[in-house]
Amino acid sequence: MVNIRLARGGAKKHPFYHIVVSDKRKPRDSGYIERIGYFNPVARGQEVRLHIEQDRVAYWVGCGAQPTERVTKLLKESAETVAA
Repeated sequence: MVNIRLARGGAKKHPFYHIVVSDKRKPRDSGYIERIGYFNPVARGQEVRLHIEQDRVAYWVGCGAQPTERVTKLLKESAETVAA
């Protein structure tokens, strides 16, 4: 099964997450099928906090990929900022 989830990057105490499409059986930070965005929870000032390629998300969800709980919340947040 394929899911859409966060893969952690960044330094210690300075997290940075890539939003990736990967096989559910693989470890969190191992190989992925496609990178479709990123999330920076410690963004300040002009830094971009959240970037998601909505067309690729729609494609993968249409193919049967299931987003995790956290990614679902981020997708809703992203949709709200696009609509505003």
